[in-house]
Amino acid sequence: MSNVEQQLHYSTCTLCEAMCGIEVATKGRQILSIKGDKDNPFSQGYSCPKASALKDLYDDPDRLKQPVKRVSLEGGESEWEEITWDEAFDLVANNLHSIQQAHGNNAVGVYLGNPNAHNMGSILFGPYFYRALKSHNRYSATSVDQLPHHIVSRRLFGHISQIPIPDIDHTQHFMIIGGNPLASNGSIMTVPNVKKRLKAIQKRDGKVVVIDPKRSETADISCEHHFIRPGSDVLLLLAMLHVLFEKQLHKMDAILPYAEDIKEVENYVKDYSPQKVSEATGISASHITQLVTDFCDADSAVCYGRMGASVQAFGTLTQYLIMLFNMLTGNLDKRGGMMFTQPAADVLPVSGKGSMGGFTSRVRGLPAFAGEYPVACLAEEILTPGEGQIKAMVIGAGNPVVTTPNAEQLDKAFSELDFMVAVDFYVTETSRHADVILPPVTALERDHYDIVFHNFAVRNFATYSEAAVEIDEDQLTDWQIYLSLAERLDALNGKNTAHYAALWDKQPKGVVDDLLKAGLYGGKPRSADEEAFAYSNFAADESQVRGLSLEALKAHPHGIDLGPLQPSLPEALFHEDKKIHLDFDYFMSDLDRVNKYFFDVENQEKSMVLIGRRHIKTNNSWLHNSPRMVKGNNRCTLQLHPDDAKAHGIEDGDKVSVKSRVGQLTVEAEITDAIMPSVVSIPHGWGHNKKGIKLSVASQTPGVNTNILTDDLQVDELSGNAVLNGVPVELEKAE
Repeated sequence: MSNVEQQLHYSTCTLCEAMCGIEVATKGRQILSIKGDKDNPFSQGYSCPKASALKDLYDDPDRLKQPVKRVSLEGGESEWEEITWDEAFDLVANNLHSIQQAHGNNAVGVYLGNPNAHNMGSILFGPYFYRALKSHNRYSATSVDQLPHHIVSRRLFGHISQIPIPDIDHTQHFMIIGGNPLASNGSIMTVPNVKKRLKAIQKRDGKVVVIDPKRSETADISCEHHFIRPGSDVLLLLAMLHVLFEKQLHKMDAILPYAEDIKEVENYVKDYSPQKVSEATGISASHITQLVTDFCDADSAVCYGRMGASVQAFGTLTQYLIMLFNMLTGNLDKRGGMMFTQPAADVLPVSGKGSMGGFTSRVRGLPAFAGEYPVACLAEEILTPGEGQIKAMVIGAGNPVVTTPNAEQLDKAFSELDFMVAVDFYVTETSRHADVILPPVTALERDHYDIVFHNFAVRNFATYSEAAVEIDEDQLTDWQIYLSLAERLDALNGKNTAHYAALWDKQPKGVVDDLLKAGLYGGKPRSADEEAFAYSNFAADESQVRGLSLEALKAHPHGIDLGPLQPSLPEALFHEDKKIHLDFDYFMSDLDRVNKYFFDVENQEKSMVLIGRRHIKTNNSWLHNSPRMVKGNNRCTLQLHPDDAKAHGIEDGDKVSVKSRVGQLTVEAEITDAIMPSVVSIPHGWGHNKKGIKLSVASQTPGVNTNILTDDLQVDELSGNAVLNGVPVELEKAE
């Protein structure tokens, strides 16, 4: 090792959506350090504390590197035994095939976690395996996160992932509803160093406004913060739209050619005055009116809603109203407003637009969207006997026992499966139920291009990074695992597998090269409009705008700047008529439920409600096995307002029993006026105390799983998205 020279590699941190460029120093197969890449034109040297955790994941002695299978011992105990990849693949494929032969294709379910979105191989080659399974029982973290965004974009703009992004670098007024980008580094808004960008708005005499039940880190640096009752964002948006029409502040000329029926919005919002919604939201009528007038007075403005606006009872309608508000104020497809991106490797034109309404879940009848059921119904699909009952699960880079509602019920359901396989490099609360675990390499051991998050970036940019460290011959990437399983399943089902040879040869990087060459900045012939559009971007080097390919990106390891977001209507629309489909019948039908929920006398009983929260070091549950990410004070506390603490006889540091319809837990109290009265907050992703997990650091770290309290029967009825915020709870000082 002493004769091996130190090398520098340039890559991208994959632990959140920000796509921060990083400089990785290695010596042989040892990672020496990770820091921000100062020559990366997108992140410009910034990286948050999580980047260093990539080294911790790589070095973690708890990490699996070889496949393991469960071996039963006497007394009902079991242990893990290493096996070869061929043995593992045959064991998994044969078990899945035999279960489907006996019980039907839908007897095998699939759950995919968020890390798949950060993995080029999983995104591009995972679908070969899912299609080989031929099961409708597909689930993912989408339905405990951003599903409302996807439904709004599919119906309005024609594609599940054509989501417009705040043009944060040019806006004069940024309204954030239920988002905390200082903790998340942006979410469905790829934005490194968001703190600097938010402060830049203020430096150019703009305004940042945060609306949230908690005075978050983002609220602390904003110009203005308003507390809002969890789940009432829908009323706030209806009242804001009401004010637009009442005071004739709307600016719809630019959007009318694409949405001729947008004037009809007035009919739907006329009954929701600020005075009517003030009590339910907790925001005064005068403040609601001022929010609208300030927004409309700005030269450019954008309203952005995120997790808090999505994972609640009216998340889909709320996100729809946010989009209407941007449209009606003239801020959709406008510099400094909500804009569509122009990614270099654009997968949208060659991917499914997102199927709607094709089928519903077996037990509860929840709607499927884009081929997936809401994860809130996963446990009941395992536990309820009958045709189509799930007998086996495939878990891909997810830990739903920690991250989805009514976690204890799902934990029980997984224990009753006939078979489970997990693609994961840890034995987690979920994968401990597996019969086989297939561990892929870590992020720095594989090539990387952000297929998803370039589409959500606040500036057009492209970067490709090769693996920073070599792997052993008997270690595999995610795409190799999925393709191996797909090929075996197809063979067992009597299908021709000759086409797999071409896939093994092309690899995901070959697909990325095809996308780059076929894209806006590639070498394909372009129309005059496309040519003018490409060169209107402010690229650092005009030659980089034309002929972009994988080799070109490899030659620029820090990445290539492709300029600011550009107005792109109607080209950005995926509907054949190149119009925005407002779909009032679908979205506005939920107003009946809104009225009953908020204004029906029988529903006026107020209770304490639970919300989540995030921390910049703990966005992912599996980062809790990194010592540097969990050191310091206990961050998994119950935050509650001083008035509520006094009413319940609770003092700072006391143990508090928190109970919901589905569960109960005990957690340490943190009394703070940063949260509004009648609201309590427990962070998401903690509570690593299950028997059988192999997370030596996480299992010794304080914390509770807030999803023991969240309720699988509480969903946003339009989408089936889980309700994680606004969950009714009862508090009691624990003995």
